[in-house]
Amino acid sequence: MPTAVLTARALLLDMDGTLVDSDAVVERLWRAWGEEHGVPFEQVLRVVHGRQGYATMAELLPERPMELNHADNARMLAAETSDVEGIVPIPGAHRFLAALEAGALPHALVTSADVALATARMTAAGLRIPRPRITAESVGASKPDPEGFLKGAAELGMAPADCVVFEDSAAGIAAGLAAGMRVVGIGPRAAAHGPTVAVPTLEHVTVDPLPGGEGLTLTLLVEDAQPAIAS
Repeated sequence: MPTAVLTARALLLDMDGTLVDSDAVVERLWRAWGEEHGVPFEQVLRVVHGRQGYATMAELLPERPMELNHADNARMLAAETSDVEGIVPIPGAHRFLAALEAGALPHALVTSADVALATARMTAAGLRIPRPRITAESVGASKPDPEGFLKGAAELGMAPADCVVFEDSAAGIAAGLAAGMRVVGIGPRAAAHGPTVAVPTLEHVTVDPLPGGEGLTLTLLVEDAQPAIAS
């Protein structure tokens, strides 16, 4: 596989599809939601990943009052938080997070989940929860708005251009690029949505600190003939 190399001062990490494989739960509950509201599951599946629930609902039911979406979102969050059947870590996630911790490399979680859901899913996957963490409670707009990633960079004291985002979804990749950051796409959904580079799993990522402690190097085994070096 071709190799790409990125340098950065900090990493901003999505959760679902990036650190945690929650597809089984998401698809189970959102399939039921689609049936309840007469929305074909294929349409739901095209937009559900990476967004807060109310934003997904607004996309699928554009005439529906937003207050109903927010109320329904609260119900869905409760259901998702209580259902962790099938939650597993993305391959390589344990090693990846351990490398960041061992090297004291700056990183933050930026997720569309709220604190309760993020805690439930990371715990079910046996993963530590990165801090700082930017969750649904931290932002006024869902991905693909860049607010969450910009807040994550600010929490770490970093300029956007010094950060690399790890994402899997169309909404998340768009948010990272809109924030002025480079984006590593993770998993089967990512490559189609224009990340800087894409890898199949976190097993294809190696993290090393730069000499002097001023950042890190990412060595990526990329999915296709992407650039050998991406700045």
